[in-house]
Amino acid sequence: MKRLLFISILALAACNSQNNTKAPAGQLPVSLVNNPATANGMDTVAAARKPTMDFTDTLHEFGTIHEKEIVEHEFSFTNNGKTPLIINSAVGSCGCTVPVYPHDPIAPGKTAVMKVTFNSAGKQGHQEKTVTIHTNTVRGLHMLYIKADIAKDK
Repeated sequence: MKRLLFISILALAACNSQNNTKAPAGQLPVSLVNNPATANGMDTVAAARKPTMDFTDTLHEFGTIHEKEIVEHEFSFTNNGKTPLIINSAVGSCGCTVPVYPHDPIAPGKTAVMKVTFNSAGKQGHQEKTVTIHTNTVRGLHMLYIKADIAKDK
């Protein structure tokens, strides 16, 4: 038992004494990753320079709509950061929910919109859908939500 404890302590000491700036075989060095959120905490200086994606609202309720009706809503957002906002992608939770987003960078202080179209064809009852947005903000991932109640046509 003492031998096992001794070996465990040696292994921990060896792990802690390694130079943590070197990358393990087959991996990129840590210094190449430019992420203000690290294992050592938040780099607030780098985070303060990042863009933001501040929405006026992230949920829109269409209320009751008719089956096969196509509705849309524009979500307004502002980049209150210090560098241009880049939207890498925006994807609806299903084929019935389609986002259209600006492909050009949004300058600091500028406002833009993301249009979300919902097609109720083949849907019944209460529906809740999402749009997942990937950006270059500190947060990285943003979500939009839409809801609708589909009235069955007679």
